[in-house]
Amino acid sequence: MDILLQQIINGLVLGSMYALVALGYTMVYGIIGLINFAHGDVLMVGALTSWTIITQARDAMPGIPGWMLLVVAALIAMVVCATLNYTIEKLAYRPLRSSPRLAPLITAIGMSILLQTLAMIVWKPNPKSYPTMLSPEPFYLGGAVISTTQVAILGTTAVVLSLLMYIVNKTSLGRAMRATAENPKVAGLMGIRPDVVISATFIIGAMLAAIAGVMWASNYGTVQHSMGFMPGLKAFVAAVFGGIGNLAGAVVGGISLGLIESLGAGYLGALTGGFLGSQYSDIFAFIVLAFVLTLRPSGLMGERVADRA
Repeated sequence: MDILLQQIINGLVLGSMYALVALGYTMVYGIIGLINFAHGDVLMVGALTSWTIITQARDAMPGIPGWMLLVVAALIAMVVCATLNYTIEKLAYRPLRSSPRLAPLITAIGMSILLQTLAMIVWKPNPKSYPTMLSPEPFYLGGAVISTTQVAILGTTAVVLSLLMYIVNKTSLGRAMRATAENPKVAGLMGIRPDVVISATFIIGAMLAAIAGVMWASNYGTVQHSMGFMPGLKAFVAAVFGGIGNLAGAVVGGISLGLIESLGAGYLGALTGGFLGSQYSDIFAFIVLAFVLTLRPSGLMGERVADRA
């Protein structure tokens, strides 16, 4: 029972981070039909930016509270990532919007490699230790343990997801996003500027990725230039699992994938005496993807997308 509760906690924390990144994938895909494979590297840039801010500020202002420094670093990372994603969309994706789908897909892969290379040049290739900014004292739930950082991750995810759902469902920007997703040409005739809406979508997705990057670095305690590849890939699996193009599906897919991965790794390790354990956790994401594509290609909450004539 203790193992089950612990793995559920770990899975919810992991799934929360997957969900934030998966939302960026699914928002962009829902509007312009693009799989932005550079999205995981935006997470990496956010994590490394926050690491730079924290390490520099701690030396310059040693008395500043850790939680305040973490919030400031996260906000700056969000601005940097939003600017970066806006620039990528405008320079790399927008000129290819009317091209065959293979062209922007290859461009997205190229942007991923470019971002990793630039990050390696700027921050050097060696892994860096990410400081613990919140209280190290854990909380005990029965026989399970949850850290202050994990509590902050779960709470922040809940607030961010609620805010995003409000923006999409209750604001004029959200209505414009839904209209553009349905038919960009008709939306343009109704006074909506699709280019502005698409740029706003990339900016929101980048801010979510930056938050997830700070969470990932805080939870695992390390950052490096290649850290965004696997979370980005798994978040894409989560988006497909939940139904890519569906916001609620991205959240359900992310949390479900985190739970599957954590429970699978925990119990596989226990059943095999540690021979198979957390080091094999990555396989569960791709097993799930294979099953979903075979049995339900539209995902758990997928829906038919209208043709865009």
